[in-house]
Amino acid sequence: MTLSSPLSLPRVALVCALTFAVALLAFRVLSGSVPSAAPPHQDQLVIPRPGHTSTADQIATLQAELRDDPSNASALSPLGQAYLQRVRENGDATYYTKAAEAFDRAQQLAPRSVDPLVGQAQLALSRHEFRRGLALALAAQRRAPYVVAPLGLIVDGEIELGRYGDAGRTLHRFVDTKPTIASYARVSYWRELHGDIPGALDAMRRAVSAGGDVPENLASVQTLLGNLEFSAGHLAAAQRAYRRALTGVPDYVPASAGLAQVEAARGGLGAAIARLRRGVDRLPLPQYVIQLGETQLAAGNRSGARASFALVGAEERLLQANGVNTDVDLALFEAGHGDPAKAVVLARRAWAEAPSVRSADAMTWALTRDGQARAALPWARRALMLGSRDPMFLFHAGMAARAAGERGLARSRLSGALAANPRFSALYAPQARAALR
Repeated sequence: MTLSSPLSLPRVALVCALTFAVALLAFRVLSGSVPSAAPPHQDQLVIPRPGHTSTADQIATLQAELRDDPSNASALSPLGQAYLQRVRENGDATYYTKAAEAFDRAQQLAPRSVDPLVGQAQLALSRHEFRRGLALALAAQRRAPYVVAPLGLIVDGEIELGRYGDAGRTLHRFVDTKPTIASYARVSYWRELHGDIPGALDAMRRAVSAGGDVPENLASVQTLLGNLEFSAGHLAAAQRAYRRALTGVPDYVPASAGLAQVEAARGGLGAAIARLRRGVDRLPLPQYVIQLGETQLAAGNRSGARASFALVGAEERLLQANGVNTDVDLALFEAGHGDPAKAVVLARRAWAEAPSVRSADAMTWALTRDGQARAALPWARRALMLGSRDPMFLFHAGMAARAAGERGLARSRLSGALAANPRFSALYAPQARAALR
């Protein structure tokens, strides 16, 4: 299976913030499994527990095993993985700290095992500590070259550090070694980054067909498929994908937020706001609070939007207290709805830590909103250098060009955003049309 059609390696050397936030954490957990057999000279690798019980039940069982035998290293890495899965399910970032403790203790008890390293790499990447995550994943690969799991994590780290050539080669190896839900999902993300939306859809459909051990994992890739369909302007197909995710995991907030996107795109702003409020009550993560606030703005409810945006800072502080680097997402939020000067500081820090197209997009928007549109233009080129057709990337680049007086460039990029999906955002698509007029 090639990574991109017609290209099998990067053309040069994003998804919008919401898609990225879902996809990134999904990839970490989907990569967490390890082979059930290992060479006899290595420490025994941990076999993931069956996914027929709830994550909370698995945690309780593993904790009971450790109370009976605190030196039971074979229970610690699965416990750390269960904690990471729990973050995906309820958004409670305190489980990151618990996972770190479990993986660190597992490494102390079984220093030759690869499992703690894999877990630590997953955790670091989930916290957006990309350099540390990549280093740990590479160390895991060196320790156990026969284990597949580190390859996906290496891909993630290389992509987020802007090492696209290396990421393409590693992803080829990952897919050739083990075509699974995890590898197909990464191929889809890779193709999307390079503007190959039909190829991205094909790979994500393969990921859905491959299935997952945990219902939430399958719901996650079904939601990512819905996000891709939405970005391509296929509203009916997006709605079907989101509803399938909800069939497997009722009240799954990422899919509910996707349905709200579809409702808003069709003009049902009231229904979208009501759905998002229910989602935020269950899972008050910043991306859903921001989506609620922006939908309220699109509906003309400025006071409601201000109340929603006021929650974002508290949620960001909770994530940061548990080791999560939120610079890119916070930069985009501050640029759009807060302090543009602060957004520039955050975006520059994000670029220094992870020079990816996503960080470049944040720099584009922050500088534009801070009145430095001319300085934003090189960053817009960096954000689009892989050929991304993400509507928000194109919208940010188009607004930067417009503010800088580059009318032809602005027209091209804003038209590209609307061509990808004329209703890509209830708030920003009308702004793009107005700017073109």
